[in-house]
Amino acid sequence: MTITVCIFDAYGTLFDVAAAARQAATEKGREELAAIWPKLAEDWRRKQLEYTWLRAVMRQHTDFWTVTKDGLDWALENAGLDNPDLRERLLALYWELEAYPEVPAILGRLKAAGLQTAILSNGSPDMLEGAVRSAGIGELLDDTLSVESTGIFKPDASVYRLVTNRFACTPDRVLFTSSNGWDAAAASGFGFRTAWVNRAGQPMDRLPARPHHVLSDLSTIPDLAAQ
Repeated sequence: MTITVCIFDAYGTLFDVAAAARQAATEKGREELAAIWPKLAEDWRRKQLEYTWLRAVMRQHTDFWTVTKDGLDWALENAGLDNPDLRERLLALYWELEAYPEVPAILGRLKAAGLQTAILSNGSPDMLEGAVRSAGIGELLDDTLSVESTGIFKPDASVYRLVTNRFACTPDRVLFTSSNGWDAAAASGFGFRTAWVNRAGQPMDRLPARPHHVLSDLSTIPDLAAQ
C-alpha cells in the first residue's frame, strides 16, 4: 500500500536526548560532568524508559515529565552527584533539546511530497510543544500525538491506534520511525511499515515482530516513504 502518513517518535529519534547532559558539561562550574556526562545521559535515558514500561505493566500511569525526573534522580544518585542546582539545570535543558541536524530537511522533503507528518510520543503535550518550538519544526508537522490521551505508555497498542484514528487511515498507510528498536518492533506488530534508526549499532531486539528497515540516521526516510 502507498504510504500517506509519516510518524516519528520524538525523544532519541527527532530530538537528541543526550544534549542536556552534554551541554551542561560544557558550562562553567560543571567540571564534575566533564568525564561522566555520557554515562549520566545513558543512565537517565535507560531509567526513563524502564519506568514507562514498569508503570504500564503495573497500570500506574503518570505523565512523562514525572518519569523523566525520576530517571534523572536515579542517574544522579548512581553517579554520586548530590547537587540540586545541577538537577534543576539538567531538567531545564531537557525542555530545549536539540533536533538532529537532518530533521528539518527530512520533514521538509516529506511535506513537499504531499505526505502527512506527525510525532507519536510518550512525552506529555507540554514537553512536546516545548521541544517542537525549540527545534523550529512546528510548521513541518500536521500534529503532535501524546500517550496522555490513552493513559498508558508505549508499546501498548492503544498508543499506535492514535495514529490511525487521527489520520483516518489503515496501519499499512503509515511509515513509523523510531530510534527505539522495541518501539519500531511493536509498531510493526500493529501493522505499520517501520524504520528503526539504530544510531548506536545495537543488536535487534528479540520480540514477536521486527522493524522493516534498519537505518543509521533519518536521511533515507523520504525514499522509504516513496516506495
